[in-house]
Parts: sequence; structure tokens; C-alpha cells
Amino acid sequence: MGNDTEASSGLIGKKVFFIYPNSVIQVEMVAELIKEEYEIYLVKDFLKAVTLFRRYPNSVVFVNIDEGQAEPEWEEYIQTLQNDPDLEPLQIGVMTYNNDPVLAQKYLMDMAVSGGFVKLNLGLKESTAIVKRVLEANEARGRRKFLRVICGDKNSSLNFRYGEKTLLGTVMDISSAGMACTFEPDPRLKAHSAVESIQLKLKGILCLVSGVVMGTRSDGDKLVYVILFSNKTNPAVKDKIRNFMMWALQNQVERELEAIT
Repeated sequence: MGNDTEASSGLIGKKVFFIYPNSVIQVEMVAELIKEEYEIYLVKDFLKAVTLFRRYPNSVVFVNIDEGQAEPEWEEYIQTLQNDPDLEPLQIGVMTYNNDPVLAQKYLMDMAVSGGFVKLNLGLKESTAIVKRVLEANEARGRRKFLRVICGDKNSSLNFRYGEKTLLGTVMDISSAGMACTFEPDPRLKAHSAVESIQLKLKGILCLVSGVVMGTRSDGDKLVYVILFSNKTNPAVKDKIRNFMMWALQNQVERELEAIT
């Protein structure tokens, strides 16, 4: 799921975990945050999540205290995270529909959660704005301009005409701005050449894009081509790409959680 050393240096930003997210967060808030280039993961096993936090301590965590267990148990869980010296960099926020000011004071003042107290009853727009402010304050996007997710499997392929040939490739990683891909055999694409009518197939969803070959990099014995999408790419197509990115990120965390015993 990435290198936390790079994240701590600010190169790639921070992972953002939502623990026991409700349905509104899962669908609408996450889509908005992905659009803002944040790296979002949803986790429904709060015990296994601790292992993830130890692997990626330079992360931001929002805990929905309305689900999963009783609020006093969530309080104890959050205190355990706060008291773990290995998790000192972890930024913890609380989310709830409970509007009790005493509850807010406990988490904000007594426990001093660094990620804030998000009142979901304020509505999706305001709740999302609060989360964004927390992420901005914690520099969760880092210095990157675009979120990039790893692909490189049967769920991400492309094809397009290049001269007299139809090229078939595999997407290695993708962002809303471009992608890296490989071909077999290597077509020797020229740097700065325009590529029109690329058919991207992302988990069965077809996206039509155009772009420019910006250059190459080596990946073992393969040459990886970097293609920058046209700035005229249809916004609806970009939304499809971001939906795939959201699925790919979640698929990564689900595999990692499954491997935790």
C-alpha cells in the first residue's frame, strides 16, 4: 500500500483511514475526497486496523463512534492508540451523529484528539468541509498534485491504434492526470508523440481518453511508458477513472487486512 517513509517526508502524502464509515461517508464523502486527491481507505475491523496503523503511523484516522461498539469502548480504543508510543504520529479524529456538547468536550478538550470532532448531523457538505480542513491542516495530500494508484493486473488494460497497428497494454498505475503502462511486445513509442482514442478498460468500465507520451522508465526488463491525459478529457471520464481509483485503493486495503491474522 505504499512506503510510509516517503509519506513521512511529505513526498506522497498520508493515508486516510475511516473506521466503521457509515453509508454516506462510504459513497459521497469518499468520492469528494478522492476528487481532491486524498488517499482514502475504509476499514470495518478496528482490531486489525491497529496493525495497519503500526505499518503506516504517519496517517490520519477518523473513527465513527456510532457503530461497531459502544461509545465508552471507542473511548478506550482511542486512548489505547494515543498511548502507544509507536503511533505517536497518528492523527485521530472522531465522527458521530451525536450532538452532545459534553461528548465533544471529552474528545476535543479532555482527550485532545488531533483530528477533530466531526458532527455528521451538520450535513454532508459541512461534514466534508470539516474533514477537508483537518486533512489540509495535517498536510495529508503532501507535495503531490495528483493521487496515483497501483494497477498492473487484469482489471486495468488499454488499447489504441498507433500507425498501422493496434497496441494492447496493461496499466501499471493511474491518476486523474495520466497513467503508466506497458506493452508486449514493446512498440517503441516516441516521446512527445500524441496518442488518440485510447480505450481504457478499468474493471470492466470503458473510458475513452487521448494523451501524449511523456517518456519512459524501467521496471525490471520492461519499459514503462508514461502518458499524460489531454486537458480536454471529459469530466465524466475523469469521474470514471476516480471511481476505479477508489475501488483499487479499497481492494489494496482489503487484501492487506485479509492477510493480518
